[in-house]
Amino acid sequence: GATPDLGNHFLPLKCDACEQIFCTDHIAYAQHDCTSAYKKDVQVPVCPLCNTPVPVRRGEMPDVVVGEHIDRDCKSDPAQRKRKIFTNKCLKPGCKQKEMMKVICDQCHKNYCLKHRHPLDHDCSGAGHPLSKAG
Repeated sequence: GATPDLGNHFLPLKCDACEQIFCTDHIAYAQHDCTSAYKKDVQVPVCPLCNTPVPVRRGEMPDVVVGEHIDRDCKSDPAQRKRKIFTNKCLKPGCKQKEMMKVICDQCHKNYCLKHRHPLDHDCSGAGHPLSKAG
């Protein structure tokens, strides 16, 4: 699916050498006359949301790589909230199904796809014994 553009051009990136914040145009050591660049061989931009260094391979654009990290791997609240808009992923191990809306089990309160939403279909941890709730 199409990912909304977060305005990656204005993504604040933290220089891993001097720890100042720059836009993508000025994150390169040379672009901001970095005083700490001598400590580093390879520049590693730091994610502005979770403060994790995001390695950039030679020839890759730091803002694109950090943007992909935010879309896929970032553990920060805003990034995870952004991802949840699109991906109500089934929590059953091995299932890759994603639904447009949340399908919450009313016993363990976890999200599943339509196929695995019933307690018997996902090793439900909620009610203990879903079968014994008759009556």
